Amino acid sequence: MLRLGRTALWHTTKVPTTTALTKNLLQPSSLWTRPSTTATTATTTMDSLTQRMSQLRFYSSKTPKNPSTAETAAKANAKSDTTTPTPSFISGFNTKGSAFTTIEASAYPSQQFKTKKPTTPGKRWLRRVPRDHLYKGKAVRSLTVAKRSSGGRNNSGHITVRHRGGGHKRRIRIIDWHRREPGTHNVMRLEYDPGRTAWIALLKHEETGKLSYIVAPQGVKTGDKLISYRSLNTKTTTTTTTTATTVPLSSTATTAAPSSSTITTTTTTTSTTVAPTETLSHSVDTIKYNVGNCFPIKMIPVGSIIHSIGLKRNGPGIMARAAGTYGQLIQTAETGYAQVRLSSGEVRLVPVDACATLGAVSNPDHQHEWLGKAGRRRWMGFRPSVRGVAMNAVDHPHGGGRGKSKGNKDPRSPWGVLAKGGKTRKSPNPFVVKPRPRR
Repeated sequence: MLRLGRTALWHTTKVPTTTALTKNLLQPSSLWTRPSTTATTATTTMDSLTQRMSQLRFYSSKTPKNPSTAETAAKANAKSDTTTPTPSFISGFNTKGSAFTTIEASAYPSQQFKTKKPTTPGKRWLRRVPRDHLYKGKAVRSLTVAKRSSGGRNNSGHITVRHRGGGHKRRIRIIDWHRREPGTHNVMRLEYDPGRTAWIALLKHEETGKLSYIVAPQGVKTGDKLISYRSLNTKTTTTTTTTATTVPLSSTATTAAPSSSTITTTTTTTSTTVAPTETLSHSVDTIKYNVGNCFPIKMIPVGSIIHSIGLKRNGPGIMARAAGTYGQLIQTAETGYAQVRLSSGEVRLVPVDACATLGAVSNPDHQHEWLGKAGRRRWMGFRPSVRGVAMNAVDHPHGGGRGKSKGNKDPRSPWGVLAKGGKTRKSPNPFVVKPRPRR
């Protein structure tokens, strides 16, 4: 806006008379060009600047009942200008897309966050992610358990975790972190979970009709079909006998390199014929690498974005489960460990038999939300936090003294543990290949 004001001030000093400027305000303007010293060029560029200023967010939602002919012509000219995909400096105000979008796209307010009319101070600073696509009803009762809050106190009544207490009554949603159930699952709806920052998806098995909750990946919508390949087995038939035995896929089958969204599994053994079992309802010869499908890490192509990453062979998903988090598979093998780069920048070793889900976690704009007021924080079950310098010396290492003095001590917790920059890890984690960058 500072550059816009300077440009307007420069043009007002270059225009010789206001009569010619007022006369040609509603004339069609050309593309933005470098202004010259002549009065005609200055008038043309001023018309273009005035027209572009009118297309900013300073617009009114109400239109006059009887618009004049000049206003109708000006609107037609403005509409014709928006069809040309020319870059404009006011396109930078648009929060959706690049700066080289059309003027029409930047004229409307962004739908990334939902705000309210500032009738109160709490509503003035409220900025939430839209939740219009979420289910408005209650969760499935059988997939929830009651949450009994303790207020941060142990069985003796002593506060062991500070800044907790109060809040709305909630029920814990039981999430299927293992994804062992084979077959196709239909996404029934997306729901809000008060116990986590990401959205959750209600799945229904096509054959059994069993319901389950998972963390909704980004881009998954109602009606999608998700498949878990974690329990994918093969049936091996030997030519010398008539008995059939079931063996793991990793022991006999080899996985081809992915060339598109599908990948075909084949075998190279000579004496046995390997075919997938009929536990999957879809075509078992084709593996679909869609967002939301669960795989063992050894079946995922290198470079894929994954979340809900497990740390054990038959364990649940542990890492990358919060809103907007993800990891990237940078190295894998048939046996041993794979390397995954987390969103924090840390590179970690993960067993190739552990599970992972394709895609990133939903609700990535959660970190940019504004609660608006302290009361909304209390509704979430948090109590106020008191600074250490505001306490007495007996209550905190930063307390006591005159004024805002920390007592010449480094920032630390009430129990003396260094809070900024101090090393608290006694032994390094052997599974961390590259630690996250630190400040």
